[in-house]
Amino acid sequence: MTTVNTPLNPGPVLPDLETVPDRFARSSWFRHDRFGMFIHWGAYAVWARGEWVRSHEKVDADAYQDAVDRFGAEHFDPETWADLAVAAGMKYAVLTAKHHDGFCLFDSALTDYTSMRNGIGRDLVREFLDAFRSRGIKVGLYYSLLDWHHPDYPHYGDENHPHRDDPAHAGHVSDLDSYRRFLHGQIREVCTNYGSLDILWFDFSYAGMGPAQWGAQEIVDMVRVLQPDALMDNRLETSGGGLGSIATTAPNPYSGDFVSPEQVIPVEGIRGQDGAPVPWEACVTLNNSWGYCADDDLWKTSQQLITKLVECVAKGGNLLLNIGPKPDGTLQPEAEERLRAIGAWLDINGESIHGAGPAGLGTPEWGYYTRTENAVYAHVLRAPTGPLALAGGIPKDRIARMTSLADGRELQLCDSWVIDSYPHLPFIQFGEIGHHTYPLPDPVDTVVKIELRDEGPA
Repeated sequence: MTTVNTPLNPGPVLPDLETVPDRFARSSWFRHDRFGMFIHWGAYAVWARGEWVRSHEKVDADAYQDAVDRFGAEHFDPETWADLAVAAGMKYAVLTAKHHDGFCLFDSALTDYTSMRNGIGRDLVREFLDAFRSRGIKVGLYYSLLDWHHPDYPHYGDENHPHRDDPAHAGHVSDLDSYRRFLHGQIREVCTNYGSLDILWFDFSYAGMGPAQWGAQEIVDMVRVLQPDALMDNRLETSGGGLGSIATTAPNPYSGDFVSPEQVIPVEGIRGQDGAPVPWEACVTLNNSWGYCADDDLWKTSQQLITKLVECVAKGGNLLLNIGPKPDGTLQPEAEERLRAIGAWLDINGESIHGAGPAGLGTPEWGYYTRTENAVYAHVLRAPTGPLALAGGIPKDRIARMTSLADGRELQLCDSWVIDSYPHLPFIQFGEIGHHTYPLPDPVDTVVKIELRDEGPA
């Protein structure tokens, strides 16, 4: 009798690349570019305590006028900002055209509460758009659905208004019809007066103020006529902590083009109820503040930020990384230093981010995988002991070539006796002797490009 020994685990099969549903086709460039700049800038920068200062400290409009009057933008040079975005490897940028305080950085025929008519005399939005477009960077505008300056916005009893519990405003009666006309009118101005926009970033819905109050359907209908290619986030019906209906099998027409998680990377990316991937973008601060906050020195390290960018792409998402300029328009050196460090890493490893997405190979214990059509990128964040196991399902016979992007060195599959127990699992050999430990070329994230054959041999 002849005994045939059959391996317990047959060789793996590399999964197909995932595709998003057709309804997200508009976001193809967005899912390719992966990395953008968020800019929170406005009158609140003068007080240097963040963009929510009016709400958190319950400041009335007359007192806040001090910040508006002293918001000078004396050294605002959007060309410098745009150059920094390029140096950081960012492909798109979104500026706060109007935040919750209601102060506009653009010219508006519907209010005098703008940078054009309060001392500066400049259309800061137009200058931003011109500078970033000239560098080939896609552009977006953030527009707050809230407006604490408008007389017809709900005051007393609202969840966020500075006068929410001020007895002096208990008799205030909001006129939502009037406010909606103003809201829609300003969105029309933004969509009409500034050329083609790539993103309209609305913020945000909450209890008592949502799609019905904003007239969300009318907003989307208007945007689709005036800016048919612009992407919209999901906050016409939710906040940074929610999904809204975008991930359901019956999304509302105003559900948006992408999900916008705030200050968190989704645990496993974002999928719809049908299991299909949904585009998303994590918006994250460099320290703990969106708008300029002088006392916030809790800066994330450049290594941490690079890792978070990789994590976003590995999970099928984007990273929108925020800067909060000072009131004069200059940036904190800590912010510039970190963006340049990310850019230096992307100069070498950018092909594993731009145009890449999930590999469908799980999350190995040493880091992350990203993938393009013909290559898998192993992001090695933690050095192995001996050879590195390419766990997750890369067939050995599909591997055509492996190189370290950090130094261009070609790497080999390990054939040492130390891996005899794993006949179907490929291991990368970093040194001359495969079962020894060698330092990784890049201590932040050593990226190994694994080029694939179309099919394994028959």
